[in-house]
Amino acid sequence: MEDVWVSVAARVGAVWLALVLGLIVLPSALGVSLGISEAYMWVLVKTLEWATIRIEKGAEKPQPQMPKTPTANGIIERIETSMEEEIARLNEVNYQFSDIFYFCRKGFEAIVDDAVTQRFSSEELLSWNLLTRTNVNFRYISLRLTIVWVIGVVVRYCFLLPLRITLAAIGISSMIVGTTLVGQLPNSSVKNYLSELVHLTCSRILVRALSGTIHYHNKENRPKKGGICVANHTSPIDAIILTNDGCYAMVGQVHGGLMGVIQRATVKACPHVWFERSEIKDRHLVTKRLREHVADKSKLPILIFPEGTCINNTSVMMFKKGSFEIGGTIYPVAIKYDPQFGDAFWNSSKYNIVSYLLRIMTSWAIVCNVWYLPPMVREEDEDAVHFANRVRSAIARQGGLTELPWDGGLKRAKVKDTFREEQQKNYSRMLVRNGSIGSLSAGTESD
Repeated sequence: MEDVWVSVAARVGAVWLALVLGLIVLPSALGVSLGISEAYMWVLVKTLEWATIRIEKGAEKPQPQMPKTPTANGIIERIETSMEEEIARLNEVNYQFSDIFYFCRKGFEAIVDDAVTQRFSSEELLSWNLLTRTNVNFRYISLRLTIVWVIGVVVRYCFLLPLRITLAAIGISSMIVGTTLVGQLPNSSVKNYLSELVHLTCSRILVRALSGTIHYHNKENRPKKGGICVANHTSPIDAIILTNDGCYAMVGQVHGGLMGVIQRATVKACPHVWFERSEIKDRHLVTKRLREHVADKSKLPILIFPEGTCINNTSVMMFKKGSFEIGGTIYPVAIKYDPQFGDAFWNSSKYNIVSYLLRIMTSWAIVCNVWYLPPMVREEDEDAVHFANRVRSAIARQGGLTELPWDGGLKRAKVKDTFREEQQKNYSRMLVRNGSIGSLSAGTESD
């Protein structure tokens, strides 16, 4: 009896693997589509539209309208005015004790609705997308909607998850084996061609493992060899999304485990730039190695995420200036995911990489838009900080993202004292300009 079950399992596995290879892996490796993904997305869109209508009709009481705020997930309405304008409302020229009200209000706003830390949590949805993890603010509506949700759970966990795990295993193993073999060849144009072919083919398979639907815009602006590609950072899969349409030299820290195996294999075939933890702290060493890479116009463009951490795809935070001190041409890229089909944001402080990948592979799909922006160069008399801000502004405008000046390192670190001191200096300069300091000194002398 056991032999029969083993035989049946082996046949089912063989048929499953043959279907996956024939209908998904081979077409994706050749860069063609059989229309399966398009048909799946059409059914998914229609299902979510129907669910949205059912939720709206099933609401017994009108839902309270949230106030419009300039932030994506805001819960209070902010009055965006400068310090000088705010304090001018309270007094004309001289210092008054009521000036502290401005700082108190800003402090209360930061406690109630922090514009920074909310960027490190998942974006809120306007309507439920039939995923259990996003139904916190939704309630039971109807039996039909519940039945559709149950069917969705079965489809995602019993069909899509095994399929995606199979595709991911094929893509990762092909990447390791392919780059290892190509890495044995001597440096030549043939090796570079085969390396790019392996990276592109495996990336396409991995995108299929995410049920990815990616729309690339302005392809004439794609990064060229010898340049630097900078993009906003939402997820580790950002690199896969971009390499699905072109090859890049990655820059990052050396890892262990499976990620380390992939890094050691790929660097043999492609000039990726991996750093040891001790080297990353040496900014000059990192800059030197990157400049050497950019100086060689035959090498692939470098892919860098200047934010240094993952943001929830509603905003773009401060770009580290190191990437803009290297020189060369910068190719900005804006990436915007559609959270209705799946949340691509990786909250690394809440989920480890395995839990995150499980959430991704049990989502409906990964849908995103990628915009290649015109190349940018550093202007004369422009420092690296201003250049970084100019590139960040261009990415934010194109992706419809909020631009924030804060360092993404605040996800794990406290606010630097320099930020508080800067507000104190601004207030002092305002008092000096208005003559308040002189008035206070004169009053003290008369006493």
